[in-house]
Amino acid sequence: MEEISHSTLEKMLANREPITVVFVYTPLCGTCKLAEKMVAVVDSTLESLPIYSLNINHSPAFAQKWKIKSVPCLLLFQKGLGVERIYAFQSIGFIHDVLKPYAAARVLLEKRTD
Repeated sequence: MEEISHSTLEKMLANREPITVVFVYTPLCGTCKLAEKMVAVVDSTLESLPIYSLNINHSPAFAQKWKIKSVPCLLLFQKGLGVERIYAFQSIGFIHDVLKPYAAARVLLEKRTD
């Protein structure tokens, strides 16, 4: 998982990237650390889908803009629009099942541009 800044994320969303996945956390949150480990496992299995992480303590304006209620949070964007958000990180399998269709869609989109 690659750590990104609020400004980099805003640029990605403004460029209407096909699919953007962002794990939102705070460093002192124990639940965030557990969720981050689960997301990292899924990230390593879905190589076609880059997952970014964002420390919300450095991005309060982003949290307010996207109405993030709590952390950890997994945000999924398609073409710059928020399409899904996950607050309950039930298991690695659950996260994998949520992200797998996005990974497949990204592969298809990349094949179209080749």
